[in-house]
Amino acid sequence: MNENPWHVLHVIANHEKRVAKQLAVRSLEHYLPLYAESSRWTDRTVLLERPLFTGYVFVRCTSQTRLAFISTPGVISLLGDGKNETVSAVEIARIRYGLASGSLVQPHPYLPVNVGTPVRVLQGAFKGMTGVVMEFRHRCRVILSLAAVQRCFSVEVDLQDIQTIPQPELYPMPMRIPLRVGANHLSM
Repeated sequence: MNENPWHVLHVIANHEKRVAKQLAVRSLEHYLPLYAESSRWTDRTVLLERPLFTGYVFVRCTSQTRLAFISTPGVISLLGDGKNETVSAVEIARIRYGLASGSLVQPHPYLPVNVGTPVRVLQGAFKGMTGVVMEFRHRCRVILSLAAVQRCFSVEVDLQDIQTIPQPELYPMPMRIPLRVGANHLSM
């Protein structure tokens, strides 16, 4: 198995399959993960194959094949910022295996949630409360506090039921405005 990392092509919206066909015609190695979704039409229900990551196609390219990839019709750019420019072969293999094994794999909005991330609960009995993510298992364990009694408790919630909130500055600096400017110093 080829262990080279995969690069990410950013493509025109709703053109993922067309770009994949063009890459296949050019014999360029690519991967477009598709998941099955049933859609109700007026007269029947159909099973559609949709891109798991809309707007993106994974490719293995070298400096020699780079131009062939980015000159493909429908391609906007080859992503890369120096840090997150590739996807490991192991991650792609896991996605392939998950889709092939019949696992329920569907797109989900990106949640930059890690242990220690402050979050707000969006659903359920604790809706509106804020807390900190403490662990991930099957669900997300969030620590919530009750300030009146200075106690905390944990609750398990689904990821779609939380929203990250910006961390407040730990030590906000008060703004100082000089009132009088002396010859050698500033005074308030």
